[in-house]
Amino acid sequence: MRAWAVVENGKPLQEIELPTPEPQGDEVLLEVTHAGVCHSDLHIWEGEYDMGARGKLRMTDRGLKLPLAMGHEIVGKVLKWGPGAKGQGLKKGQVRLVFPWVGCGNCARCKRGEENMCAVQSRALGVYQNGGYATHVLATHWRHLIPIDGLDPALAATYACSGVTVYSAIRKLMPMGKKEPIVVVGAGGLGLQAIAVLAGMGHKRICAVDVDQGKLDAARAQGATETVLASGDDTAKRIIQACGGPVQGIIDLVNGSQSALAAFDALGKGGKLIQVGLFGGELRVPLPLMPIRAITMRGSYVGSLTELRELVGMAQKGKIPPIPVSTARLDEADAVLNRLREGKITGRTILTAS
Repeated sequence: MRAWAVVENGKPLQEIELPTPEPQGDEVLLEVTHAGVCHSDLHIWEGEYDMGARGKLRMTDRGLKLPLAMGHEIVGKVLKWGPGAKGQGLKKGQVRLVFPWVGCGNCARCKRGEENMCAVQSRALGVYQNGGYATHVLATHWRHLIPIDGLDPALAATYACSGVTVYSAIRKLMPMGKKEPIVVVGAGGLGLQAIAVLAGMGHKRICAVDVDQGKLDAARAQGATETVLASGDDTAKRIIQACGGPVQGIIDLVNGSQSALAAFDALGKGGKLIQVGLFGGELRVPLPLMPIRAITMRGSYVGSLTELRELVGMAQKGKIPPIPVSTARLDEADAVLNRLREGKITGRTILTAS
């Protein structure tokens, strides 16, 4: 199979030939038709995370091996499957969304359907094994294939990461009244998806925060009821003003030092901050304020297979407004990554086989 792979961190992707996998056991081989380009791909490509005063966390220390075909938002056509998938309703040519957040498959968390939280061995597609920036991809289990009947496959691909990530984060904020403001920090692909999902869940007040006015305009078009242009040291004050007071729920899809501090300072008593982004840095807060204001800070990492199925079901019922999606060819993956790094993409760009 052909792949557009990271061969050396920080260097241009290279088109290479890799052995086409032969499915074993419960595995299913698919021909890739659509693959989303996600901001987390930039961290994998660059090879590290910013840990603030603790330095850098290198992807190789987390088990990443090169060369690697990235891409974890994958839609493809079923080609063949292992003997364990026989009798599970698979047919050649079926179009399926692939759940990429694969764990060891044997621990208690994996058996509960929480493979994204596996602490034994993460095997995420496009991170620890080859993903969608290739002509073929191997799904590790037939259960990870989700029908997307009635959906644009380019849009459906986004649900495997940006969609399920924000859906899982939103669930961690609940319960909240539909008229209580929820703040979404970052109005890129994840931010627009969060606004869409919140709207689909019937939420009435959504405040988007970003450093780019153009992205805030896109957030308004997506359904945000308030927007805040983040600049200087008074972002928290602007959030509070826009929302009519300190807020109870914030999802930080950037999660850098400045965004996290602004989010913390904007929280009201009993408020929750859900940290999702991987921008990096560190957060220093006055510890007495945590109990005095009864603040909750919680990380959220992608989502589970059950959550992805729920989200796709909502989309198939027409409950989730589509986000802006553009397409490019698979062989343009490197150029798309660079445009994403430069902040030139609104919504999501999906690589296609044609």
